[in-house]
Amino acid sequence: MEELDIDLPNAKLAYTIIQSLLGANEAVSELLVVMSHALDEETVKALTNTNEWEKYMDSKRELENTKVQMEKLTRELKKMEKRIVDSGK
Repeated sequence: MEELDIDLPNAKLAYTIIQSLLGANEAVSELLVVMSHALDEETVKALTNTNEWEKYMDSKRELENTKVQMEKLTRELKKMEKRIVDSGK
């Protein structure tokens, strides 16, 4: 795999920021589920037929790919840490 052009502290910072954003998005998704239970069926149907809902669903699909990318980033960060530790021995 090609070398990453980033140092470990900045890579960890990026990881932390991305994880925070993913967590916030997950919380919003859970809130939407709870809120949808308070709405009647007709209102939920009307809501899910909007462009905003379609954008939300597209975003959810994109986040699935982001989670896969985060797993890849996690593996790369672990490799970077190991190389740093190994080079210090």
